[in-house]
Amino acid sequence: MNSSLMPSFTLAPAQLLTGATRRAHTPASLVGDTPVLWVGEPFTVAGRGFWAKLEGHNPGGIKDRTALHMVERARERGDLQPGARIVESTSGTLGLGLALAGIVYGHPVTVVTDPGMEPLVSGLLTAYGVDVQTVTEPHPVGGWQQARRDRVAELLSAYPDAWCPDQYHNPDNVSAYAGLARELVAQLGRIDALVVSVGTGGHSAGVASILRGFFPSLKVVGVDTTGSTIFGQQAAPRLMRGLGSSIYPRNVDYTLFDEVHWVAAGEAVWSARALARSRYASGGWSVGAVALVARHLSATLPAEARIAAVFPDGPHRYAGTVFDDAWCQEHQLLGCEPADDPDQIAHPDERTVTRWTKCATVLDPSPDARTVGAGTASMTGAAR
Repeated sequence: MNSSLMPSFTLAPAQLLTGATRRAHTPASLVGDTPVLWVGEPFTVAGRGFWAKLEGHNPGGIKDRTALHMVERARERGDLQPGARIVESTSGTLGLGLALAGIVYGHPVTVVTDPGMEPLVSGLLTAYGVDVQTVTEPHPVGGWQQARRDRVAELLSAYPDAWCPDQYHNPDNVSAYAGLARELVAQLGRIDALVVSVGTGGHSAGVASILRGFFPSLKVVGVDTTGSTIFGQQAAPRLMRGLGSSIYPRNVDYTLFDEVHWVAAGEAVWSARALARSRYASGGWSVGAVALVARHLSATLPAEARIAAVFPDGPHRYAGTVFDDAWCQEHQLLGCEPADDPDQIAHPDERTVTRWTKCATVLDPSPDARTVGAGTASMTGAAR
């Protein structure tokens, strides 16, 4: 054999591994240390842009972090006994995280969802051994979300030893994201503005509270969907999943937000698709909505402002919805290019918003907050 044709190796094996992906002995080790990507033109105006934290690089998405953390803390407290069943309501992403946590810690998992869950996610959950239960009728007031939670309550009665993370109200859902915040500090050094979607309130509160400790002047912008009650709008049917709510999650920390933006489904679709075409990295409803708002901030804040936007997942599960022309056409979501700037309202209950709109008055609209201090600091003090 002609030795001149043989490859020549000048590097030691250890040098070949320099910069290689880390090895993991447990799937939990694959969670975290997600990259940040610069998103600039042509998605943004020339010379401006923002940094996107790509949580879709976790095995299942951003909620891998909170699923593992909530399960760990519950086991430490004795709330979740060895081998006991985990039961939770989810639109998808937390279900994937709980599937991971169930495998890591040896717990069977039941998730309750609704007909809006994408077949791809349902199929993945089943592949991971999760019992997927689907409610068939929305609650007359609380919609699909409340219908799912009612079914969870039934299942907890049927499984006396079962444990529910209750992601909407569990403070461990907030503390789970301290690591994400510290990663952003290490990756970006300085952060002037944070853009986060708001659903359960977990990652918005967990990330923003830590970052505010590092950067007291940090501008925090929450992103919600039209038809969501979280920031004081009236409940309405919602196509967008992963952000928004028809209940009032206690994990939402209203004191952290400087302003809130509501984004309509068609606008999020336009943004997610434009982002995919221009930067390859994209996602679904939350990513589209967050990217639209971050794009706006990059054009309106000073040029030197450093903006971080959290992208909760990637695009794959949305191939049959956000990125499917026929599905989007059926739901009248095509051709909804947003205006250059959002509408503005002075107060959340000024009017019902149906397109991209922002408001700098951020209040806790929950009945508990109104009961405790309507017209007092407990109601108005949340505004920044």
